[in-house]
Amino acid sequence: MASGFVGEGLRSLPHSRTSASGPRNRYAVAMEEPEMQLKGKKVTDKFTESVYVLANEPSVALYRLQEHVRRSLPELAQHKADMQRWEEQSQGAIYTVEYACSAVKSLVDSSVYFRSVEGLLKQAISIRDHMNAAAQGHSPEEPPLPSSA
Repeated sequence: MASGFVGEGLRSLPHSRTSASGPRNRYAVAMEEPEMQLKGKKVTDKFTESVYVLANEPSVALYRLQEHVRRSLPELAQHKADMQRWEEQSQGAIYTVEYACSAVKSLVDSSVYFRSVEGLLKQAISIRDHMNAAAQGHSPEEPPLPSSA
C-alpha cells in the first residue's frame, strides 16, 4: 500500500470474488437472477414514475389553476359589475335620504319662525276684529299690543 495508488489497496479487500471465469462483482452476479432483475425493474419504474410526476406536478397545478380562472372569471367579472352598479344606486339613495333628513331638520329648526308667524296672524286677526267692531259703531277697545313671539 505504500506505492501511492489509491486503487491498489482495494484489490485485496473481501468484496471481490473470484470464480472460474475470473473476478466478478457480487452485484453483477445478483442481477443475473431473473427475480432480482424483475425487482430492479419495478424499482426503476417506480422511481422513473415518481420523477416524472414530480417534474410535471407544477405544470399540472398551473394548468388546473388556469382552467379554473378561465371558467370562473366571466362570472366574477359579472359580479363585480353588479356590485359597482349596486354601489352607485346605494350612493344615490344615501344622498337622497341625507338630503331629506337635512330638509326635515331645517323644518324643525324653522318652528321658531312658524310660531312667530302664528303670533303675528293672531294679532292681525285681533286688529281686524277690532276694526270691524269700530266700523259698525261699537265702542272700540284697545287692540292688544304686538307680542314678540
